[in-house]
Amino acid sequence: MRPTATRPAGAAVGLLLDRAFGEPPAFHPVAGFGTAMQHVEQATWRDRRSAGIAYTATGVALGAAAGWATRSTAITVGVGAAGRQLRTVAGQIGDRCEADDLAGARALLPSLVGRDPSALDHRGIAAAVIESLAENSVDAVVAPALWGAACGPAGAGAYRAVNTMDAMVGHRSERYERFGWSAARLDDVADVVPARAFAALVVAVAPGRARAIARAVRTQAPAHPSPNAGVAEAAVAAALGVELGGPLRYGDRHEDRPVLGTGPRPMPTDIARAIDLVDRTEQLLTALLLAPSVLTVVARRARRSPA
Repeated sequence: MRPTATRPAGAAVGLLLDRAFGEPPAFHPVAGFGTAMQHVEQATWRDRRSAGIAYTATGVALGAAAGWATRSTAITVGVGAAGRQLRTVAGQIGDRCEADDLAGARALLPSLVGRDPSALDHRGIAAAVIESLAENSVDAVVAPALWGAACGPAGAGAYRAVNTMDAMVGHRSERYERFGWSAARLDDVADVVPARAFAALVVAVAPGRARAIARAVRTQAPAHPSPNAGVAEAAVAAALGVELGGPLRYGDRHEDRPVLGTGPRPMPTDIARAIDLVDRTEQLLTALLLAPSVLTVVARRARRSPA
């Protein structure tokens, strides 16, 4: 088959590799990339956008080159995806909440979200976990797979580089307001299609909530400060029939996020429902990516069979 035909299947295999084995037990290439970009930041940082653009371009080139060097869409997507780890940690936090171990849940929460967990109660922790499941299902599942399917290993590697740089320098602060601008904007652009594809997958696995999901994405998501996280979170909130968003605290910084979804604030038991929802979206995405290759093989065998 041509590369354009095999890339989607390779991306699907990458998701299956992550599902089967999870993150590497020792050295993780994404962590190595992060360390390398810390050195690039030290060498290039200036309080201006032009310096950030140079930093971002370097990172994209490194990510694309690393992906291309593997010569394998499956391997690059498998390394860049983190759906299994995301769902595992979310489940651990949910278990602690349901066992009324708030201290344990709060201790684990920073591995998923950046907000201050110290004042969060059961419902606040549940909302934070579900929001992270929604947003990171785009960043760590759908986007790596779609970029790998479209552009092969170089595309998957470049995407993971962009997403990692956004996490490192894309947040608003005095140091990164200008320097991190290009990484943050590029990450927004890279996630436009994956975020909306994720919302469509949510509709497909929760068809009974299709109208509510479409309404939330159309009317509530645009008020979210992120053009993509808002779409993912609104879709999941509506699918589960809960309310996400609202006031958040990141250290000393307070944010008034829009309310997403309609219903009660989530309970710890809703975390398991959210895990099941995003897990089914990944399964459907994997099947859709595999479908063209499977159909091609079936069609070839049918043509070769004697009449």
